[in-house]
Amino acid sequence: MTRAEFIARLRAGLVGMPTATATEIVADYEAHFGDGAAAGRSEADVASALGDPNRLARELKAEAGIQRWRQEQNPSAATGAILAVLGLGAIDILFLLPFFLGVLGTLFGLFIAVAGVFIAGGFVMVAGPFAQAPGGALGAILAGLGMMAGSVSVGALLTVFTVWLVNGTVWFARLHYRLLKPALEPTPSTQAAGDPA
Repeated sequence: MTRAEFIARLRAGLVGMPTATATEIVADYEAHFGDGAAAGRSEADVASALGDPNRLARELKAEAGIQRWRQEQNPSAATGAILAVLGLGAIDILFLLPFFLGVLGTLFGLFIAVAGVFIAGGFVMVAGPFAQAPGGALGAILAGLGMMAGSVSVGALLTVFTVWLVNGTVWFARLHYRLLKPALEPTPSTQAAGDPA
């Protein structure tokens, strides 16, 4: 593989990353080729030593997604980290993805329910005193505040669980990938056997 082919495939694999980060990564790999040429190595030798550019791009995107999640910890970063890790192919998607989608769907439904209870609590607190609710105006205000406080508490617990779930998924995938990585990479004896004599 030539330098241009390697860089083109790496650049294509990094699509979706921030432009500055992708440019920096490509510059680093360009420097590897420059160092190799200065040392008298061919482009094919350097490309072979660097590995498959598609796999490198997936690994780099996964690392970038995980780093973003550690820094930001918001829904967008969580989604990016999970998709990047799934892109590694480190998790058996056929087994885990349906389970994971079920859990995410349940969490989404619970978040919607919490928001609904919070809004209903506000309505009870504001409209209850005028609607002659049982317990009078004070009862309606306290019931509305109770509903709102309860929904905020449940929402906080759901948020903590969601953060725990994303962290657990990232940890499991990285561990799983570290265990698989030696088996996925060709050994020197395999490369020697595959090379034509």
